[in-house]
Amino acid sequence: MSPPFTESHIEDCLKRIRVLFGGEIVVDTRKAKLVWETRYYPTYFFPHSELPQKYLQLASEHPTNGDTYDLVVNSVDGKNKDKEKRASGAVTMYSSPSHQHLNGLLKITFSAADAWFEEDEQVYVHPKDPYKRVDVLASSLHIRVEIDGVEIASSRTPKLLFETGLPVRTYLPKTDCRLDLLIPSELTTACPYKGEAHYYHVQVSPTKRLDNVVWWYRNPNLECAAINGLVAFYDEKVDVFVDGEKQTKPKSLWS
Repeated sequence: MSPPFTESHIEDCLKRIRVLFGGEIVVDTRKAKLVWETRYYPTYFFPHSELPQKYLQLASEHPTNGDTYDLVVNSVDGKNKDKEKRASGAVTMYSSPSHQHLNGLLKITFSAADAWFEEDEQVYVHPKDPYKRVDVLASSLHIRVEIDGVEIASSRTPKLLFETGLPVRTYLPKTDCRLDLLIPSELTTACPYKGEAHYYHVQVSPTKRLDNVVWWYRNPNLECAAINGLVAFYDEKVDVFVDGEKQTKPKSLWS
């Protein structure tokens, strides 16, 4: 089976994985697995033995298809509450017949941990997919962006971001955009490949505003450094012209 995986897929992770929680490294292993529970990205799973029992307390409030536990540090028989840190229902231990392919493994909810490390590099949002590649290439295409016939951007120096399995995204210099129509948004999102994105609304007219249709990266990750400070538009929500030809809107809303 080759990616994108349409069924649950498991393979060995070649990297050392460490999980930080409550000031302690609760997992430090080279035995991690990558499990594709969906087609879009993998999840870290670990053999039961890689998470010491002292960090687990049974959680009866979070039933799942496996046994669910709270992840706890600095707890001594329920005492020491002032120093305890707990992530409720953050650990699932698989041992049921209905999930035989996962038996003997456990997963920790990614967002419940304080930090995750692949070797000595911190990773964010979710594990990086070993089958995904991200390339940023300079281009001389003429890119124009319109909303309801109003030109929002026009550039002949775009950067094209190619990310495996996703639509090509076009990043433009802010100076090639109608900055007077861009309104800063409070929304931020994160990507393990690109970093933390900030957003703009577009005020097309006094009575029409499109929310969060433009994003940009103030400090992108090293592999995407070339898009630093550039802006991208949701092609699904605007009209894009490439060398004068109007483009068909992509179906995916992934950024």
